[in-house]
Amino acid sequence: MTQGTQHSADDPRNADILISVNGVLKPREQAVVSVFDSGFVLGDGVWEGFRVVGGQPLFLDAHLDRLYEGAKALMLDIGLDRAQLTRAILDTLDANGMHGDGVHVRLMVTRGVKRTPYQDPRVVVGPATIVIIPEYKTASPETAERGLTLFTVHVRRGAPDVQDPKLNSHSKLNCITACIQATTAGADEALMLDPHGFVATCNSTHFFIVRKGEVWTSTGQYCLGGITRANVIALCRDNGIPVFEKSFSLTDVYGSDEAFVTGTFAGVVPVHTIDGRRIGERGTARGPMVERLQALYQALVARDVTARATVSPR
Repeated sequence: MTQGTQHSADDPRNADILISVNGVLKPREQAVVSVFDSGFVLGDGVWEGFRVVGGQPLFLDAHLDRLYEGAKALMLDIGLDRAQLTRAILDTLDANGMHGDGVHVRLMVTRGVKRTPYQDPRVVVGPATIVIIPEYKTASPETAERGLTLFTVHVRRGAPDVQDPKLNSHSKLNCITACIQATTAGADEALMLDPHGFVATCNSTHFFIVRKGEVWTSTGQYCLGGITRANVIALCRDNGIPVFEKSFSLTDVYGSDEAFVTGTFAGVVPVHTIDGRRIGERGTARGPMVERLQALYQALVARDVTARATVSPR
């Protein structure tokens, strides 16, 4: 059975969570939005997903930067400033007693309710819809050791004049189509190319390879501005690891020493097989560079949690 980086075991506590819908906390079965909501009708909205560690939303400032930048690009008025939205997130966590680890939050903002199901933003009749879903969810530790299999799909990451991949929008159909093709081929996730045939990213994570001690990732022109991706690049630079954002082909990938993906939920996860080619010559999926980056990333997580707890104690 294939399973990507988002895989986690079901937690029975999630049956009783309270979800914030426009500032009102509702039980899971009552947390609904209108069928006329812009997000439901057209996928018109932006979202973020982030982990909670030690009761603190991880790298929250970077996630809010991306959320508000996306909203501005879409001319979507969130209706709350950063401090108010942060308070809403923390209040939702407090209401659920989520003061430890093992929590994942999905924050969704849509343009709001329309008077009729039509794409023109001017037919919206109310404020933005803001939903905050906190769940008990922990990435499988086996995934971080076992690694993933990837399959290169025909679905490309498009240019920004079609649909800007920098936007973390609700419209994710290209990624869903890529995921379907990859899982049908028996892989965990999809590897996606850019319009020029170079490697871009995966359907839900960012992709890296290691060649002769160097870490390579795409130029970033055709993928979302990943928070974990940026953190890993910064960790490489701060720790003397050569890292390059560049164009490279599948030939470079197949001949790499190691490969891995990054994402908010699972962090740094090794990749052992791509398009049927075993990556590297090791007997295990996780190579020395991946192990080192996993350790550096965990240390960064701990520092961020400590810093947030010091600046804004709950």
